Amino acid sequence: MIENAHVVTVSGEEYPDGHIVIEGDRITAVGPGKAPVQDGERIDGAGCLATPGLVNAHHHLYQWASQGMAVDSTLFDWLTTLYKPWSTMDAEVVAGAATAGLGWLAKSGCTTSADHHYLFPKGRGDLFAAGIEAAREVGVRFHPCRGSMDRGESQGGLPPDEVVEDLDTVLAETEAAIDRYHDPSPGSMLRVGVGPCSPFSVTRELMVESARLARGKGVRLHTHLAETLDEEEHTTEQFGMTPAEYMDSIGWLGPDVWLAHCVHLRDTDVKRLAETGTGTAHCPSSNARLGAGIARVADLLKEGAPVGLGVDGPASAEFVPLAGELRQAIYLQRARYGPTALTARQALEMATLGGARCLGRDADLGTLEPGKLADVALWRVDGFRAAVDDPVVAFAFGPVPPLARLLVGGRTVVDADTLVTVPQDEAARRGADAHRRLLQLAEGVL
Repeated sequence: MIENAHVVTVSGEEYPDGHIVIEGDRITAVGPGKAPVQDGERIDGAGCLATPGLVNAHHHLYQWASQGMAVDSTLFDWLTTLYKPWSTMDAEVVAGAATAGLGWLAKSGCTTSADHHYLFPKGRGDLFAAGIEAAREVGVRFHPCRGSMDRGESQGGLPPDEVVEDLDTVLAETEAAIDRYHDPSPGSMLRVGVGPCSPFSVTRELMVESARLARGKGVRLHTHLAETLDEEEHTTEQFGMTPAEYMDSIGWLGPDVWLAHCVHLRDTDVKRLAETGTGTAHCPSSNARLGAGIARVADLLKEGAPVGLGVDGPASAEFVPLAGELRQAIYLQRARYGPTALTARQALEMATLGGARCLGRDADLGTLEPGKLADVALWRVDGFRAAVDDPVVAFAFGPVPPLARLLVGGRTVVDADTLVTVPQDEAARRGADAHRRLLQLAEGVL
């Protein structure tokens, strides 16, 4: 039982002095005043804001090991620089990077995270399994996408030929990952998606066959789209269409699809994403760090399209906390559209229910309601933050507040702002070791 907290359900109701009751892995009651039951552990939420656990809709966990590199590059230059060290990573690197990355996300209120892993060097161990094991240790819900690239430089793509896979290998490995790991149950901790990397690194055939595979297996589709003007120029030159038009032409828009970034959209693209129910993972810090631009989030929301928040890979958004992306999203939308473009509560909804919609989990995640999974973040908004009367504004507009408690399915993952599933110092050390190991492996190619 959480009591005495300012409870924001996101589904509509707010309780300035409210309670949340959890039994097992589900919420059984939410409302004003004291909890209507007597037995159980009581958590005093005085001075705290209770929100649904945050949902990270786009990430590349392996990139924790390559932070601080190519810091002044555009996306294409950044990629061509980092493909080299990435081509040498092994399962040990991914395991350490994923542990640190997911621990860092949990400390910023994240209870569910997607991951887009699209590069699989040969003979380097089971990289996909390494990320999954890290998520199990940290204790967050995990939505890894088995990514892929099959269009190297010799075929007009961006990545070097030595880091791409052939079509048959990609499809076989992706199907095997789904069959082995995907859990479609309502309380699932692990769901697998299909994630060809991007239109400039994947053939049309792989895009089409990936969609066929995903829909045959009942899993979701994910890719990057319209992140930079370079991409639009590349796609227009290669296919005679904008990135969104190309996706539409090959059956890649729909309610089972979510796309990362969508920075450079035309009016017709915005309407088409909304019409088809296609989700967008907005990554404001990464887009700013790479100079990619400001996504049309306000326009997408106005049209009714699902929009979630993502921190993107740590190598393009160093040490970005997921909760901090609320502030980034608000500020960038207002810089582009004016001070009413995005409110604190709209940003909170994107970070919770919006992300859950992108991942197809909104029936069980994203709001604090009876029957929903007990994924709850309890933020300290007292102390200096008490100078702001509205705790949602204090949370979204200021620096990320301390996390008093983070529950995933009723299990404590963060307590008193400290990761407790994997010892916090150990998680940090594993991430640093992964960085050093990657640099050692890459000595011959840098």
